[in-house]
Amino acid sequence: MDTDSLPDYAVLDDLLDHYVERDASAADLVAAGFEVALVERILRLIDVAEYKRRQYPPGPKISLRAFGRDRRLPITNAWREKAPLGTSSSTTE
Repeated sequence: MDTDSLPDYAVLDDLLDHYVERDASAADLVAAGFEVALVERILRLIDVAEYKRRQYPPGPKISLRAFGRDRRLPITNAWREKAPLGTSSSTTE
């Protein structure tokens, strides 16, 4: 079950909306109240899976931002965005 390894869907959806749709950085997410460890873990999961989205042909764009054309991330050199260290927040899993 996903809820065993992922945070509550309400928290996850909010974090994904900020990161993917609103193009928020890790620092922005922490400033918005998400825990540093949660931000690092979820962003790593998203960024590590970026290559999978590039293997598929283009599909219909159903939101303001589409993966690929509207959201480009480097997939070489193991690039990952890091959350700022030493910051605490109030949002929990």
